[in-house]
Amino acid sequence: MTARELIHSADHHPLVLASAFVFAPLAAWVCGRLHRPGIGADEPWKYCYSILIYLTCVPGMFATVLTGYALFFTGENLLDVSVLVYLLPIVSMIITLVLIRKTVSFEAIPGFDRLSGLLVMIACSFAIALAIQKTRIWIGFFGSIDRLILLAVGIFALLKWGTYTLFRSGDEPKRERPKDLLQ
Repeated sequence: MTARELIHSADHHPLVLASAFVFAPLAAWVCGRLHRPGIGADEPWKYCYSILIYLTCVPGMFATVLTGYALFFTGENLLDVSVLVYLLPIVSMIITLVLIRKTVSFEAIPGFDRLSGLLVMIACSFAIALAIQKTRIWIGFFGSIDRLILLAVGIFALLKWGTYTLFRSGDEPKRERPKDLLQ
């Protein structure tokens, strides 16, 4: 199944798609009402919030990349795309994060730092790809798909190392630069 077929299939089930993306903000609102203020970072609630964040952020990030790709790379008109597939996951992610942030700090939620790091890495990779595409720098790659995947993983590792090095605090230990994956 290709990504286009997946999007087409999801678009043909609007009730399931709408209810799935309404569930996370509604559950975040309900969780915020079930516990007293100030205990959202305690044991059962922080895991509930963590599950809700992952349930909404993974499809939200996918929809953000999909929308950015459709807008900037293929030049599609956003008036012609499915609102349920392209925009509803993004809106659901934003509303869920706002509702959760009202009741608990993101630092108390397990795994949120990893998810936000992934979001930053995806955004950096997208910005680099967009800059290459918009400046008309043509890159030719005449190797196998294995080497292309290795090159992409190497660039991703260097971006991750660079981001860590740039934003680490003074008391954190230094990490070594990733080894060259093509050698």
